[in-house]
Amino acid sequence: MKKTLVFLVLTALLLISATALADMPVVESSMPLQYARNFTLDYLEGGYTLITISDGSRFLTIPEGMEAPENLDEDVTPLRLPLSNLLISSTSTISLIDAIGRLDAVGQTTTDADSWYIDTVREALSTGQMRYIGSYKEPDFEVLAAEQPPLAVFSTMLLSAPDVAEKLAELGIPVLMDQSTYEEHPLARVEWVKLYGEMLGRQAEAQAVFEAQAALVDGLQAAAAEKTVAMFYIISNGGLYARNGGDYMAKMLELAGGSYVPAGLNPEKSGTQKLEMEEFYAQAGDADYIIYIWSTGGKPATMAELLERNAMLSEFKAVKEGNVWCTTPDYFQISDSLGEMIADMNRMLTNNDPGVDAFTYLFRLQ
Repeated sequence: MKKTLVFLVLTALLLISATALADMPVVESSMPLQYARNFTLDYLEGGYTLITISDGSRFLTIPEGMEAPENLDEDVTPLRLPLSNLLISSTSTISLIDAIGRLDAVGQTTTDADSWYIDTVREALSTGQMRYIGSYKEPDFEVLAAEQPPLAVFSTMLLSAPDVAEKLAELGIPVLMDQSTYEEHPLARVEWVKLYGEMLGRQAEAQAVFEAQAALVDGLQAAAAEKTVAMFYIISNGGLYARNGGDYMAKMLELAGGSYVPAGLNPEKSGTQKLEMEEFYAQAGDADYIIYIWSTGGKPATMAELLERNAMLSEFKAVKEGNVWCTTPDYFQISDSLGEMIADMNRMLTNNDPGVDAFTYLFRLQ
C-alpha cells in the first residue's frame, strides 16, 4: 500500500510539475528509466535539467555560464554547474558517485573514516579531500556554515532528525533526500546513479555502471532446483532480526533464483523483524542456506563463533551442511554493485563447492 501511494504521489507531482513548467523552458525529452520510480530527469530547452524527486522536491541544473530562468518556480532549487564541495550523508550515494569517478565533488560526509570500508573514501578522508563533520544527527553546523556546500544529500534517515533539516534550511543549504530505499526493484537503487551522473557531468559513465549491473542479473545461471535461504543477524543481547519478505535483500535473492524464508514474513515491508529463536527455527530451520548479516550480527569469524550466539543454531539444516554464508563488511555501504551481489547469491545457489576467490560480497563460515 505504501509503495503504491508513493507511486501515485509521484505521478501527481509529475502532472503538477508539467503544468508549472508551462512558464519555464520547454521539456524537450526525458531520461528513460528502466526500474527507478522515485525520480525523473527532464531535459529542458536551453540545456537545463529538471530533477523531480518522489517527495515533491525539485531541482534545476543551471549549465556553467548560464543564469536560472527568470520565472523559476519558488519550489525549484537551482543547482549551478559544475557542482563541488557537496555534503553527502548517504554512504550508498557516495558509492554511486565514486563509481562514476567524481568523489572529488564530495566535500563532507557524516560517516567517520574508521566506519568506511570503501578504500577510495578512506583515502579521501585521510588526505583531507573529504571531511568528516559528525553524524547525520549531529553534524558540525559551524563547519557547514563556513564551507557552505551547494547541496546536501541525505538518506531518508534524515526524517528521524527534523532539527537537522531545519538547521540546514536556516543555513541556506538545500537538501535532496535520496529515496532509493523506497524503490521496489533492487536494480532501481543502482539506477539512481543516473541522477548523480546528471548532476556531476558523468552521464555516460552512469549509464555504463547501470548497464553493467543489469547485464550481470540478466545473465544469471538458473538453479537446478529452487533453494530456500534465511537471512538474519543476532545482536549482542541475543535478539534475532530476520529480513522482511518485502526487503530488497529478499528480492535480490529471488532474482538470484532462490526462495526466501520465513515465507510470508511481512511481504509488504522492508527492513527487519525481531523474532524469538524458537519461532524463527520453526519457520527457517530447514532452509538450505543461511546468509548471515555480518556487519550488524557480531562479526563472527568462524562457525564456532556464530554458534556461541545461540546454541539452537546448531540444529539448523544449513549449519549442519556447512551452508552458512556472511555478507562482507562493505555490503551495506555500496549501491553501485548490487548486480554483483545478486550474482554472488546465484553463485552460492548454483555451485556446490565454489572457490573463495569466486565471491566478492559473500564469504562462507568455516
